[in-house]
This record gives sequence, C-alpha cells and structure tokens, in this order.
Amino acid sequence: MSAEATRPVLLVHGIWDTGAKLGTLRRAIEHRGRVVDTIDLVPNDGRAPILTLARQVAARVESLRHASGHDRIDLVGFSMGALVSRTYIQREGGRQTVRRFVSISGPHAGTLDAHALPYEGARDMRPGSALLTDLASDPDPWGEVEVHVLYTPFDLMIVPPRSSELRGARSTTKIPVPLHRLMILAPRATRAVAELLGEPR
Repeated sequence: MSAEATRPVLLVHGIWDTGAKLGTLRRAIEHRGRVVDTIDLVPNDGRAPILTLARQVAARVESLRHASGHDRIDLVGFSMGALVSRTYIQREGGRQTVRRFVSISGPHAGTLDAHALPYEGARDMRPGSALLTDLASDPDPWGEVEVHVLYTPFDLMIVPPRSSELRGARSTTKIPVPLHRLMILAPRATRAVAELLGEPR
C-alpha cells in the first residue's frame, strides 16, 4: 500500500443516520485502495447545534491523524454531515487538517425542509440562519483545502437543491439521481466520489 493510500478518509453521515448507513459509499472508496473510517454523530436527529457535531468530527480527525501519521486527512460529508464537515473546516481548525473535502448534497445555503423540526441543529440548517450567514461571510473559507461538491437537481430534502453549492469549490457536479439518499447508494454517485478522492487500484 502506498503512503498516499494510507491517508485516512473520514465519512460523516446525515440526519437520522449512523456511519453504517454509508456502507455502500465506503466500499466504493475502499475498492480504490483507500483507508476509510466513519463517525457516529450524537445526537443524530437535529437536536444538537451543528457546531457541537463539528467538534465531534474534530476529535475524530485528530485521532486519525495521530494513528496514521498524516498531517491532513480527506473528509466526505453527506447531507447534514456535509454542513457539519464544512463547519469543522471553517470554525474548528479543519483548514489545517483536511486535504480534500467532498460535500454530497449538503444544506450549505439552507433547506426549507429544516423548518419542519424545532431543534437547534435544524434551525442551523434553515436558509438565512446565523450559522450559515456566519460561514458565508468568510473571505477565504477553505485555505489550502481542496473542495468538491456533488448534488442531485431532483433533491427533495435539500430545497432548493442549489443550496448544496459552495463558493470556492474546485468542482461542482450534478448527478441526476431521483432521490437524496441515492447520492450515497447509486453506483454513478459513489463512483464519482471515489474518483474525486483519487488513489486508483
């Protein structure tokens, strides 16, 4: 295994999910020779502020960096996990510890669906929230982090779907699958993520 292949990839799941729900995506990335880990965010139901969850990601990243010997890891976030990952990068030191960030269908400009839940984390995901406004205000949100965005234009969880786009991303790819969850299940979507992370077999 090459030195680059040992660089960890951390997958961050969405609302109501666990790391196990990313199994299809994980296998697609591992098939290309990468070492992959997942995290279980607690709580996972939108109750906790996004910043609280971002601090859980920060702790896991530090553990992976120490265990692997790499200064920077690759980070993949899906749905709420994409916003959690972005918050970690912009507010919890991730500019210095993440090499590549792949955001999959994240509510970066908010989703109207977040109005259905009264919790603090859900409020963070509403369009125009204090968190989203603060993150969007950064003149240099990424530093040296290489950012890639994938989303489906048919998303009914991230409304409107273009909320998944990120200013400063190196690439933005629309994958026309009919459902939000298929972004971590459909072969064309998981293959696109694996290719962005590189290290082919």
